[in-house]
Order: sequence, then structure tokens, then C-alpha cells
Amino acid sequence: MARDTAVTRQKLLGAARQEFAALGVAGARVDRIAELAGVNKERVYGHFGSKEGLFAATVSAAMDELAEEVGKPGDDIAAWVGSVYDFHRERPELLRLLLWEALSCGGGELPGEQRRAEGYALKVDVLAGRLGVEPGPRAAVVLLSLIGLAAWPNAVPQLTRLILDSRLESADSAEVVRGVVVELATGLVKGVHETGTAE
Repeated sequence: MARDTAVTRQKLLGAARQEFAALGVAGARVDRIAELAGVNKERVYGHFGSKEGLFAATVSAAMDELAEEVGKPGDDIAAWVGSVYDFHRERPELLRLLLWEALSCGGGELPGEQRRAEGYALKVDVLAGRLGVEPGPRAAVVLLSLIGLAAWPNAVPQLTRLILDSRLESADSAEVVRGVVVELATGLVKGVHETGTAE
């Protein structure tokens, strides 16, 4: 019975990821999610309470997947940034979910915000240690900037296409973007490390 419940929950989360990534919270339909998952619509409410509860669980599951696959910054921070870029390129749903979340939640508190904030605080501490700087606001902005470098080209693929397509002949734009993102991350990390050790 517990296994069936877990399987149903996973099916619903998978279906919800597709629906919410495409249509956001307002546009998603619980009956379509249930149909895609192959379960009764009432199961959504039984497992998640509401469409908003399902959306929060979907974002949380996608964030957990990113954390498991990419982890925290290691010794080679630029390589970590490359891994974040690869994750978002291969699975752009998380970025879409985060953009929809920003639109629907505005500046209000997010579901599971404390847990997510703690995860980022840990990443800031690890990054600060790797850079040899204090784990304060400066290190937090560096983490935000590194994530932005890795995520932005995949969050707005239309902008990436508009800027790059006329400048590329046969090269794969994703390879070019990834290479420059890692190069910029390397320079940023080097600059922060040098500035931090000089203070």
C-alpha cells in the first residue's frame, strides 16, 4: 500500500512538472495533471491538498533533483558552474517553474522558504570557504552571480537565440555559451579570491 502511494505521488509530481512548467500555477489544470499521471483527480487533493500545494511540492522535488545531481561547489568552482549550466540545459523545467513561481508569488514568502534558504546558506558557506572569504553578503552575491551565469541562457532561450544565432555559423551555440560561462566563472572566482585575500 505504501509503495502504491509513493508511486502515485511520483506520477503526479512528474505530470505536474510538465503541466506547471508549460502553463504556470494559474494556467495548469488539476484534471489534466491527473489524466497525464493516470490517476483519479481526487488523488491530487489527497496527496497535496490543493493545486498550490502540488505546485510547491513540484518545485521542491525539482530543486532536490538539482541538489542531488549538482551538489555544492567543489574545489573547481567553474566546473560546478558548468554542471549547473548542463543541468538547466538538459532539464529546463526547473527554471520555468522558478519563473512561474516568481510571477505567482511576487515578493511574498514561498512555500518551504526556510528549507530552501538553509540550503542556499550552506552553499554560500561552502563557496566562501573555497574562495577564502567571509561567508557573508559578498559571498552570497557571488553565489547568486554564478548561478545566474549558469541559468540565465537557459531561462531565456529566446534571448540566447536572438543574440547568438546571427553570430554563429556551424558551431553549437550551447557549447559556445557553456564555454564562455565557465570562462567568466573562472575569472569571477579568481577576482573574488584575489580581492578577498588582499583585504
